[in-house]
Amino acid sequence: MGSVERSKKKLQVWKKAVVHFSLCFIMGFFTGFAPAGKASFFPSSNIDPTTTIKSQFSPQPIENLHQTPPTLVNRTLVVSPDRASALAKSEEDIGVETRKLSGTDDENRVSLTPKGLIIIVTPVITKDRYKDVLMRRMADTLRLVAPPLLWIIIEKHSDSGETSRMLRNTGIMYRRLVFKENFTSIEAELDHERNIALRHIEHHRLGGIVHFAGLNNIYDLDFFDEIRDIEVFGTWPIALLSANRKRVIIEGPVCEFSKVIGWHLRKLNNETEPRPPIHISSFAFNSSILWDPERWGRPSSVQGTKQDSIKYVKQVVMEDDPKLKGLPTQDCSKVMLWRLNFPTTAHI
Repeated sequence: MGSVERSKKKLQVWKKAVVHFSLCFIMGFFTGFAPAGKASFFPSSNIDPTTTIKSQFSPQPIENLHQTPPTLVNRTLVVSPDRASALAKSEEDIGVETRKLSGTDDENRVSLTPKGLIIIVTPVITKDRYKDVLMRRMADTLRLVAPPLLWIIIEKHSDSGETSRMLRNTGIMYRRLVFKENFTSIEAELDHERNIALRHIEHHRLGGIVHFAGLNNIYDLDFFDEIRDIEVFGTWPIALLSANRKRVIIEGPVCEFSKVIGWHLRKLNNETEPRPPIHISSFAFNSSILWDPERWGRPSSVQGTKQDSIKYVKQVVMEDDPKLKGLPTQDCSKVMLWRLNFPTTAHI
């Protein structure tokens, strides 16, 4: 009897061991299918499961140099006072650098304010032997000017087409106007060409600042930025260079800042004229004076305006002293335009 009971007890122990082993094996088997890196099935009370899941699947923040970096907070670590001050200083440094970068972006941002149109009128003398060379030189200058710019060239009609081909290759916005009349006087021909250009501007209502640019003119590129700011009329000094006489003559206004208070005179003993005739290249004007003179305080009907527009413009510029602005604004004595008179080229 004793041996039988001992055998039953051993069998029960083995059964318990087998059952325990089977349970452990099954638990280990199913545990192996659980994905790695997941949060514990039994989270502690200090961790919010919803917060953990959101932090795992939320997108990373995008760095924006125009915002102040957020303050970093770590709730699980105790930071010493020295370490806290060091972190605050580093965050302050980052914020200063961010503001610097933001300021740089503002300075480099392209201005969206549109610039005013400049209308360059260039009459071409028919008998000028250097007209093709000078026209290419003028084109090279105007290509460096920021748009918008319109170049109006007036010359006698020709079947060669050389001027048109040259203008198409410049990349400049241009209009070529031609005429067929013959002239014995160079001055009469030039005035006729300028009148053609002014009537064209008036007919098409080309709004902008008109400047008469002879082919012999040499420009400082700042000149074109200055004349964009003209409201009604603008004037400036011009340096006349004579190649054969080796001298320079300054013509134009004398200013206090942008206010015209006098004029440089070529002949001091001329008492018949209260003011010397202004050089055609030493002034510019708002083109709306041609079709809307009342806007600028001029009578709407003036005798001979349509027939001789250039004479009307000269008269208006010389009479409206309050609206005449000296350029450059800060220093009207600065010369930005030179005119070289060649002995073989007629004076414009």
